[in-house]
Amino acid sequence: MRHSFLAAGVLSGALVLACSGQAQVRKGNPSVKMQPYGKMPDGTAIDLYTLTNTSGMQAGIITYGGAVVSLTAPDKSGKFGDVVLGMDTLDGYRQEPNYFGALIGRYGNRIGHATFKLEGKTYTLPKNDHDNTLHGGTQGFDKRVWKARELGTAFGPAVELTFVSKDGEEGFPGTLTAKVVYTLTDANELKIEYSATTDKPTVLNLTNHSYFNLAGAGVGNNLEHRVTILADHFTPVDEGLIPTGEIKPVKGTPFDFTKPTAIGARINQDDPQLKFGKGYDHNWVLNKRNGVMGKAAEVYEPTSGRVMEVLTTEPGLQFYTGNFLDGSVKGKGGVAYPFRAAFCMETQHYPDSPNQPKFPSTELKPGQTYHTTTIYKFSTR
Repeated sequence: MRHSFLAAGVLSGALVLACSGQAQVRKGNPSVKMQPYGKMPDGTAIDLYTLTNTSGMQAGIITYGGAVVSLTAPDKSGKFGDVVLGMDTLDGYRQEPNYFGALIGRYGNRIGHATFKLEGKTYTLPKNDHDNTLHGGTQGFDKRVWKARELGTAFGPAVELTFVSKDGEEGFPGTLTAKVVYTLTDANELKIEYSATTDKPTVLNLTNHSYFNLAGAGVGNNLEHRVTILADHFTPVDEGLIPTGEIKPVKGTPFDFTKPTAIGARINQDDPQLKFGKGYDHNWVLNKRNGVMGKAAEVYEPTSGRVMEVLTTEPGLQFYTGNFLDGSVKGKGGVAYPFRAAFCMETQHYPDSPNQPKFPSTELKPGQTYHTTTIYKFSTR
């Protein structure tokens, strides 16, 4: 079914600043502010769009990779702090290897052996993760410049990003037109709506790769965050982190987050699945129906009191615990991001679905409109 975005004129409001660390923000009218963020080597200008809602929460989005470069949320004392990892400059985002805050496509997560068949034809993709394709290849959507325009919505300030991916780009068939709308609602939600059309059959799996630390970006590690994932099953992987095709119950395993559990409670158990990913880097099969908006997860950080709920129309959730961060990357304010400095909750279809006929299909055909929605909602307790 084709989805229509609610759009009106550009919202106006008080002048705001993109935030990192702790900040004081004047509450008032919602607003969108655009400012330069740097230039690509070929001279292409990159812009930063800062969305501010009525409570003073802010989200910073850049047109390079559509990345969320800042996201502030109040703690239990009302003090705003940035809760996503990232870099200070455009060059930082261009050079770092961890996909901080980026839009991921055409295919989020992994495709095994960098190949798949579609309608009888075999397609070969770049191998950028050992023998596999990760996050769309060597020049995925995270490394592209998106066109942006401000939107006004009934729910809060928004920016719409558009990118046209040419037929054959990174090995994927079809010219694909992708649109992503970020809305910062007055209910303290970062709402992400993805849509796309194609002129040839293709596969598609869009997501966002924000790294969250609810204690504050660069503050400690993620081990005390209490996680709940509304999923009774997950998809086990092989040593290359490619799903085996099995859908396994979480009960009795370290993957059971059906009740609030600290990330660090079982992450170091002697379990082959945890060893493959150096921790959690797996897809959970959500209990909710595919295509229907529902709650997927909740995370609580006890020192700040911040709570993040994840709601989505997607069937899966990739929960990743920053296992490949190693302190070598210095992020915002020059702070090094150590092992497990944050976590990701990437709403998506399952990894390697084009090669797994039992998984929900990721095929998009001409005449169809891809549409998914994910919401990250913030509160305190």
